[in-house]
Amino acid sequence: MSEPALEDLLRQLAPQVLGALVRRYGHFDTAEDAVQEALLAAAQQWPGEGQPDNPRAWLITVASRRLTDLLRSEQARRRREDTVIQWTLAPDEPVADSDDTLILLFMCCHRSLSAASQIALTLRAVGGLTTSEIARAFLVPEATMTRRITRAKRSVKTSGARFSLPPDQAERLDAVLKVIYLIFNEGYSSTAGPNLQRVELAAEGIRLARLVHRLLPDDGEVTGLLALMLLTDARRPARTGQHGELVPMAEQDRSLWLADAIAEGVALITEALPRGHVGPYQLQAAIAAVHDEAPSAEETDWPQIVALYEVLLQLTDNPMVALNHVVAVAMARGAPDGLDLLSRIEGDERIAADHRLFAVRAHLLEMSGDLAAARAAYEEAAERASSLPQQRYLNAKAARLPAGPVTR
Repeated sequence: MSEPALEDLLRQLAPQVLGALVRRYGHFDTAEDAVQEALLAAAQQWPGEGQPDNPRAWLITVASRRLTDLLRSEQARRRREDTVIQWTLAPDEPVADSDDTLILLFMCCHRSLSAASQIALTLRAVGGLTTSEIARAFLVPEATMTRRITRAKRSVKTSGARFSLPPDQAERLDAVLKVIYLIFNEGYSSTAGPNLQRVELAAEGIRLARLVHRLLPDDGEVTGLLALMLLTDARRPARTGQHGELVPMAEQDRSLWLADAIAEGVALITEALPRGHVGPYQLQAAIAAVHDEAPSAEETDWPQIVALYEVLLQLTDNPMVALNHVVAVAMARGAPDGLDLLSRIEGDERIAADHRLFAVRAHLLEMSGDLAAARAAYEEAAERASSLPQQRYLNAKAARLPAGPVTR
């Protein structure tokens, strides 16, 4: 089994194994540690010894044994130890893994946790992201994220949360949707590494969104998020070239876009919008639908996209939404208007060091004809990007422009 295939399998099995352990034994925090150790053992042993006939059962067995060891090593609690020693593994009967995963989603979004901790813990326990990947998503050091996840697991433990769907699902829904969207985004546009995309993570985000949509089919934002993911992921086959290089939307072969995903996404958002309250995910899905339904880049309805972003900006203080609005304004009204808007947001500390800010500045400077300044901005963006395909793309954009004194 190749390393990527093994990684995909373990990521898929992780929430299933954790759900099985927590359902049987409780002890969410210790169970999560035991599952991580079982996954590590599989990653070390299976390439040399071969994959077991039932990988899920193997992981549950190893994780259960490790859980027993971890609980035995806690402070001298004879009653707990005696109970643990008597535990036996139930047969590997068919279980509703989708139900277990959904329960884990809501459990990780317990009201005793901060929003950031809810998202981080769910990304770790359900999405299968590593601590370093989660740290990049939150733009914090890995050590900080390790402490945050550890505290979150302890909080879930002390809360006494039961392994079942909670009665306050609506209160936890916002964090659940944020988690799912972060998982999808890490897959659709990897924050680091040699590949632009990690298809298995994007697929996992869509799978989790479908689970929640089945639970709450009448919720407009749940529907909007699923639509947004489908409409965005539909462009995946055209986003990379023959050698894995990034292909921007304006240059993509739209015949490669996934027509079925576009049709499903458009149907979902068309159904959701008339229901009443319109939230951020629905608006983003509507923007994605305008892009996907345009026959070509030149025929994109940029004024409509600008109008949708301006409504979205009234609902959210998200700097990336503001940056996307800048691009839309430049495409609809010209680079000078875009650069003027960019000057108003580039001091925002949340994105001031982000490579995407410099990439947008470079694009607008190139549109305006200031090629030397555009080249310098592309080079700065490339230095700040952590994804190798993004670095190569930005450096290639810079290399095509003349060097010279920057006029701005």
